[in-house]
Amino acid sequence: MTVDAPFLGSDAPLPALAAPAPATPYRRLLTALVAIFGGGFIVNVVPATLLLTLHLSTIAGKGAASAFSVVAGLGGLCAIIANPLAGRISDRTTARFGRRRTWIFTGGVTGCLVLMTMMFTTQVWQVALVWCLVQILMNFEFAAANASVADQIPADRRGSASGLVGMIGAIAPVIGLGAVSLATHSPALQWIIVALAGMTGAIIGVLIMRDPKHVRPEDEAPLSLRELAKAYWLSPKKHPAFAWAWAVRFLVTCTYASAAYLALMLLDRFGMDKDEVSKSVVALTVVNILFVSVLCGIGGVLSDKFKRQKPFVMGGSLIAAAGLVVLAFAQALPMVYVGVGVLGIGFGIFLATDFALCIRMLPDAENIGKDFAVLGIAGSLPASVVPLMAAPLIALGGYQAFYLTIAVLGLLGGLAVRRIPEIGQEGDPRFARIA
Repeated sequence: MTVDAPFLGSDAPLPALAAPAPATPYRRLLTALVAIFGGGFIVNVVPATLLLTLHLSTIAGKGAASAFSVVAGLGGLCAIIANPLAGRISDRTTARFGRRRTWIFTGGVTGCLVLMTMMFTTQVWQVALVWCLVQILMNFEFAAANASVADQIPADRRGSASGLVGMIGAIAPVIGLGAVSLATHSPALQWIIVALAGMTGAIIGVLIMRDPKHVRPEDEAPLSLRELAKAYWLSPKKHPAFAWAWAVRFLVTCTYASAAYLALMLLDRFGMDKDEVSKSVVALTVVNILFVSVLCGIGGVLSDKFKRQKPFVMGGSLIAAAGLVVLAFAQALPMVYVGVGVLGIGFGIFLATDFALCIRMLPDAENIGKDFAVLGIAGSLPASVVPLMAAPLIALGGYQAFYLTIAVLGLLGGLAVRRIPEIGQEGDPRFARIA
């Protein structure tokens, strides 16, 4: 198969990939992606949004906020380390099962098995260890799945696919939160529900998806420690548009990563008990997801129709920042709902084209998995950076200082997208300069 659009940094269309083979039919591929990303997002988001907070509240008591920051920060760091390695290894995998399917299955299934052991943890360091292992394994699944999108989705349908991935990322956690809310009587059962959802998605996805075996070119050097180390870097000077896309994704994703602190804010600012927090977080998440999913679907289709991406990214980032400003000054629960809703609108518009824009910035058809995983760092890093920022900001200025600071990051992301060329403007010297 060939990648049917030139990537930035190349003066000609990309060459054929090393192992030409029929791609998965479009609708069949979308079904596989829905299963894979749906299960994966449940595993990543439901614990980060609710289960870890409740579990750490039981273990650490009043120290739950600090413990959560440590656990979430370490987990995010492990995701950052694992994602590029997973992408690089995926690019070079020659297993008969396929270079992408091998890691979707292995990462997804083993990650969920490890997650089940969370029910046996009784100390913060044990929670951190399990969560770090889960993040490493799940990022092997995500890296391979992301590369599959770049491998197989036609260029003229990437906006719609980007919107679909965003919708699944929004809807799946709501389904997961709804399921675990039915099992509040049994914390162990909640972890099992989340793990089974992730395993089921990975298994269904690899059964549906076609993934040709990668045939290693004769001149391709075997993987070495030096080659693996290169997985973490792509020169901003050589690929400036890629660097700006990375910055935009990181800055805007920070706005959404701040949602992990909703449960703690409800506990601290409004004095809710655990049962009230569980119900409120589910309700707030439903409101958020409703806007994210609707705007993702509409925005992705409109992006493909009008062949524009930057207005969606810029507008979404500015609206998301406005939602955080509302949360910063919310003194009653209704205003929290308003802030979360506005944040959902903004992030949904952003997600509608973020995936497609990032794919367009990839510079090399031979290293799709590795390069997209470098962009994946920008999506994973906020899960580590935001918790590390949260503890001192909340201590110094409360949740106002925290949410306003993250809102500023969102605004900077909206401004940074101006440096990225629009569809058809790739290579234009007016864009993407890095002085």
